[in-house]
Amino acid sequence: MKTHFPVLPDKGQQKSGNQILTVLTQNPETKYCEFDLGECRTDFLPLLYEMGRIATETGNLSDVLDVLLTLMQEHLKVVRGMVSLYEPGSGKIFIHKSCGLTETEVIRGTYDLGEGVIGRVVETGQAIVIPRIGEDPDIIARIPNRNARADQNLSFLCVPILRDGKVMGTISAERIYDKPDLLKLDVEILSILAATTAPAAELHLLELAQTRALEENRRLRSALQDRFKPTNIIGNSKPMQEVYGLIEKVIRSKTTVLILGESGVGKELVASAIHYNSCNADGPFVKFNCAALPESIIESELFGHERGSFTGAANLRRGRFEKADGGTIFLDEVGELSLSMQAKLLRILQERSFERVGGNVTIQVDLRVLAATNRNLKEMVDKGTFREDLYYRLNVFPVTIPSLRERGADIATLAEHFVARFSTEMGIHVERIAPSAMSMLMCYHWPGNVRELENIIERAVILSEGGAIEDAHLPPSLQVPMLSEIANSGGGILDARLGKAEQDMIVEALKIHKGNMTETANHLGLTRRILGLRMAKHNLNYKDYRS
Repeated sequence: MKTHFPVLPDKGQQKSGNQILTVLTQNPETKYCEFDLGECRTDFLPLLYEMGRIATETGNLSDVLDVLLTLMQEHLKVVRGMVSLYEPGSGKIFIHKSCGLTETEVIRGTYDLGEGVIGRVVETGQAIVIPRIGEDPDIIARIPNRNARADQNLSFLCVPILRDGKVMGTISAERIYDKPDLLKLDVEILSILAATTAPAAELHLLELAQTRALEENRRLRSALQDRFKPTNIIGNSKPMQEVYGLIEKVIRSKTTVLILGESGVGKELVASAIHYNSCNADGPFVKFNCAALPESIIESELFGHERGSFTGAANLRRGRFEKADGGTIFLDEVGELSLSMQAKLLRILQERSFERVGGNVTIQVDLRVLAATNRNLKEMVDKGTFREDLYYRLNVFPVTIPSLRERGADIATLAEHFVARFSTEMGIHVERIAPSAMSMLMCYHWPGNVRELENIIERAVILSEGGAIEDAHLPPSLQVPMLSEIANSGGGILDARLGKAEQDMIVEALKIHKGNMTETANHLGLTRRILGLRMAKHNLNYKDYRS
């Protein structure tokens, strides 16, 4: 038979003389049950005081539990006692310290929420008393080697360790069965001990959670560092080898880096490789796209704002630079910033300090700045659309990422990498790219660079059948005759190359203008009629480029 006791410390009452502690029994009609502390050893209260002092002054849970278990053994005549803690992160309840238990019993003393008596006490926050362990199947089943006959006269008591309404764990005790009134009194005494233990238990669990969070953070950062090693970036062509060499040099310092290259070449990937292999790798890596937000809120996003600094600023907000303190901030599309924002950015590059919007307190930060753009900043400086002083502040260590057409030797490697990745992610069996399809990939001029190749392979994997990517699985923009086929049909190799170059230019212009014939003709300096004739020559249809 189990008896549940709500833990209500305010039901305890002080009485005069030796009748120090009185407890309400489970039956409301029963009179108070009184406990005479004079029957206890005289060092009970000093030990209780010492336990409270340690909990208050040091918060050391191990020291607190040493005194607690001594009190339980000497004054409550506990045969076995244990303190179990509940870790919300893992959802497990485990024995933290005990007396009278074997090593095997301690190892087995791990519970899920709601499992067994201890799990139910943690779940409900209410004490449970089992007058005779030998009659309870839950405990016997938990420890099969126990002798029900020997445990016939043992009682099991379990009370929650509560702190601000949250259950930190439990205190459990086994003692020789005595009068029911004394069991109820023991529950009250254990509840007092649990309340004294609660602050130290909360501190210990908080420190445990912080330690595990730091370990997980280190594990994730280590995984990112391995993932973004320069050697793990796909491509072994000579232009990429030069990029790897620059990355290896710049990671040794906190120098500002300007990453240049066309859209889709992998500038963010290079920025990640620089951060996760630098001395700032343990700090935050904050990314911000300067072209993604209206100018009116970019300042607040970058530098933060004080409460009430403008309409809608209900709370203080930390900006991206403040969040990146101790780490790296990556400013993508930096060429899209207005001249006024460029002036504000220049100051933080020079002084590493700023004020929040609406604030007057100067905030100092220690971070590395990585910037990227696909625009020609030097030309923008000449036109007056980009500050010259900011350009030189950003251009301390430029790294130019080559376009995919400049690293043709990497196309096959990248394509096979994407095939393996997407086939795994989608659960579609694709083993290879057919030679004719690979030739088409190698001959294409890739205006969208690596990002375009990635998207094309993703589409091809979805369409593929029979474990291989064929010509028909590639988009119309790649469906072009091979040079060898043109040459063999009667034209020379020069005509074949000129025809291929003409076709590439028309395809690229159609893509840029999304199949609009008038705009494509103007772009190429042709009339609509001449453009139509040349598209017919190359078997191109403007409708294929409308999406």
